[in-house]
Amino acid sequence: MRQVIIYPGEDGYWVGECPSLPGCISQGATKEEAIANMREAIRGYVAALQDDGLPVPEERFEALLVVV
Repeated sequence: MRQVIIYPGEDGYWVGECPSLPGCISQGATKEEAIANMREAIRGYVAALQDDGLPVPEERFEALLVVV
């Protein structure tokens, strides 16, 4: 299980990032599509690390939302 942040991008698409996997980013035309694309991106990211014999970063479920 991974924490994902979804937010609207400047181009009208929804952008998704996985903070515990640096550089794991995807997008979609809708929130649902962005989430589905993030699932695929996370699976691919983890598989690539495993294929290369590299450690998979652990998830850290710490988040702080600050509204300014």
